[in-house]
Amino acid sequence: MRLALIAAAAFCTLASVGAYAAAPAVSSALDDAARPAADKARDAERKAAEVLAFSEVKPGDKVADIYPGGGYFTRLFAASVGANGKVYMFVPAQVVDSRAKPVDSANAVKAGYQNVEVLVQKTAEFKPPEKLDIVFSSQFYHDMYSPTYGGAPIAAINKAVFDALKPGGLYVIVDHSAPDGSGLRDVGTTHRIDEAAAKKDLTAAGFQLVGESQMLRNPEDKRDINVFQPAIRGKTDQFVLKFRKPR
Repeated sequence: MRLALIAAAAFCTLASVGAYAAAPAVSSALDDAARPAADKARDAERKAAEVLAFSEVKPGDKVADIYPGGGYFTRLFAASVGANGKVYMFVPAQVVDSRAKPVDSANAVKAGYQNVEVLVQKTAEFKPPEKLDIVFSSQFYHDMYSPTYGGAPIAAINKAVFDALKPGGLYVIVDHSAPDGSGLRDVGTTHRIDEAAAKKDLTAAGFQLVGESQMLRNPEDKRDINVFQPAIRGKTDQFVLKFRKPR
């Protein structure tokens, strides 16, 4: 009986995730005509539908996309939250001080969406003009430990994100996995971070770990080479974590 109940619970959890992934807002976001063909070609590799479902994004949400690069996830969030929602493309001021391209890229994405705004601030001074439902970081959390991108103790940066969220708001992090037990050793070299180190610092900031996903795991990745190496680029072993600000 106990095993049957556990199996039933697991089935219900999977069913609810699948149902959310198939929700109209998510399906519309994936099919959005404003998305470049190059983005759509990467949807299977980046598990776009699954990431949106895991993030619990819905119409009307206020979302921040941390250091959004070419705007792959920004476009998906913008289409998901709709006209009553808002997406902030957060570009760390430390990066802008050294090169203009990140802001140029963000402004190019913004031009295609009325509900997108570019926000340039220092990482530890992250403060959107309104409280957020979701803060999202893809393949950048490890960089915030580096002076080039963060420039402040990670505790200060995590506090800024914590303060920017509504009670019950979510902080979703996707990042390249470093070897277990390596801590922060590889953040500035191979651009990876030990998952346990990220969990430790975020729970210390007051977040509750409420979700983990294996969707982007790759057991073929030995997690010992730079993520930009052609042999592994786009195929790294990645962890996907979801933290909640207590209500």
